[in-house]
Amino acid sequence: MRTSIATVSVSGTLAEKLTAIAAAGFDGIEIFENDLLASPMSPSEVRLRAADLGLSIDLYQPFRDFEAVPPDLLAANLRRAEHKFRLMEQLGADLLLVCSNVSPAAIGSDELAADQLRLLASRAAEHGIRIAYEALAWGRHVNDYLHAWRIVELAGHPSLGTCLDSFHILSRGSDPIGIAAIPGEKIFFLQLADAPLLAMDVLQWSRHYRCFPGQGMFDLPDLVGRVLRAGYTGPLSLEVFNDVFRQADAGRTALDGRRSLLALADSALPPQIVPTGFAFAEVTAGDPAPLGDLLGVLGFVCTGSGEEVWEQGGARLHLRTAGDAGPALTAIGLESPDPAGSVRRAESLLATVVQPNAIAAPDGTRIEFCRSGDLPTSGNITHIDHVALAQPWLNFDEAALFYRSVLALGPQQSLEVPDPYGLLRSRAMHAGPVRMVLNVGVHWQHLALACDDLVTTARGLPPELVLPIPANYYDDLDARYDLDPELRTLGIMYDRDDHGEFLHLYTITIGRVFFELVQRIGGYQGYGAVNAPVRLAAQHAREGDAPAK
Repeated sequence: MRTSIATVSVSGTLAEKLTAIAAAGFDGIEIFENDLLASPMSPSEVRLRAADLGLSIDLYQPFRDFEAVPPDLLAANLRRAEHKFRLMEQLGADLLLVCSNVSPAAIGSDELAADQLRLLASRAAEHGIRIAYEALAWGRHVNDYLHAWRIVELAGHPSLGTCLDSFHILSRGSDPIGIAAIPGEKIFFLQLADAPLLAMDVLQWSRHYRCFPGQGMFDLPDLVGRVLRAGYTGPLSLEVFNDVFRQADAGRTALDGRRSLLALADSALPPQIVPTGFAFAEVTAGDPAPLGDLLGVLGFVCTGSGEEVWEQGGARLHLRTAGDAGPALTAIGLESPDPAGSVRRAESLLATVVQPNAIAAPDGTRIEFCRSGDLPTSGNITHIDHVALAQPWLNFDEAALFYRSVLALGPQQSLEVPDPYGLLRSRAMHAGPVRMVLNVGVHWQHLALACDDLVTTARGLPPELVLPIPANYYDDLDARYDLDPELRTLGIMYDRDDHGEFLHLYTITIGRVFFELVQRIGGYQGYGAVNAPVRLAAQHAREGDAPAK
């Protein structure tokens, strides 16, 4: 599988983009015209630089508003095209992307569009160049991939084919089943982008919110499979317009894009190994004593020395002394039926191995793969329910792809939660008993510990260790549900869904870390997100100011 990426997908100058893309292991690039126009390098110099880096130039794009126009505009467009053909000869690119016309001057005639595209292809062939015609989702008359194919078929020129773009197909809700009707040799290029499901204008959606495969909600494995079965033999190429990506480090973004394509071609990777539970969580602090005191109150027993190991039920926490900062969650142990196999899978997806059975997550958290532990001890707390990790805002999508592809955690809906100082963006990932929540917008991390009887557990906690929840929250809860009034006095919050009920409370925060005690009743699937705005406000009030983010 050859891989390619559009230069518009990463940040920096064209020279910086080429370096980052090559370092990530891509085979080729799409040159986005604006990147070339802004570059001090001549087309010939770009060609040489790409060749030195081992990159082919697979596509030059975009050429806009060409087809189905009146004669005077056609003459001007052909003149413009000849200039691009000469530029592409210097660049060493032999495929030009032509987008469907969005101009008000465009005429709604397939026959005219086919005639003019045939003429363009004929002129291009004289320069050894082919034309890939693409239907933009917002095209004036052509906005569907099968419509674009019908025009290509009507034109009937060997140097004219179609470009399939996953965003333009799936954002319109078009059925990719029609790809089977297109001969593989006439699919000249395939561009891939994922996206979150948003209710907004498709043009703005496209220009700002595309993401790499596996970071959004499109079914790209199905679409790519259909294109390959049709006989397409070209590269899988990423074309992603994303405001965050264009501000992030080019090297990290390119590496993330490469990971997304490797995950998309999953059959070529070592097998995916699903973790079977949490083995431990590690917290590091200059002085771990306050956290150890809190764990003791929660019923944990210290069973190790040096690096303290605290246990209760099936929950195990390691407290490590290092540096002089307050407590921070630094590592997560995951039970794996094959730790070495889990590491091989991670390495194949470009993860950094930091210890024989451990890798680094995008935010630096160490993920360690362990064999299943000993039988749980007794205690009110039974196991780690979930882990919530704060992510740098530029790397939120990178983290989502990492946990999805490397750890086989399936994504749940992305949420935006009101915070007193902005919005908390959150996405839960899970596979069986392993649940992780990725947050952007706060600096706190937390561990959720499961109980079979939270009310009984809460009765044994000193009130000063429990995060105080405003009375207004409980007044509203009383209006909606007929609940035990003791929830108010114990600081327990409540939620329910179609599957069951959820009780949870929060401890005070020490450093960046706090604990959540949870009880899932029935088959409750969520994380109490409806209560997050109240909890965040209570935490900010306790800190007395907005925390650094």
